[in-house]
Amino acid sequence: MSETTVREILERIDELPADERALLEQRLAERAESEWHREANTAREIARERGLDQAAIDDAIRRTRHSA
Repeated sequence: MSETTVREILERIDELPADERALLEQRLAERAESEWHREANTAREIARERGLDQAAIDDAIRRTRHSA
């Protein structure tokens, strides 16, 4: 997507009535949250495949914090 296209989209968003802009922001937030959940689930699956559990993660964080 070009800089011009992005600028045009932002200008159109700025022209939206407040209620439509609020709806757009809500939908974008829902998309972002959905994407975050998908990525988190993928990360959890990879961690399980590698034999990592929450205790191992907590231990790694603890070791990293104390070594600094």
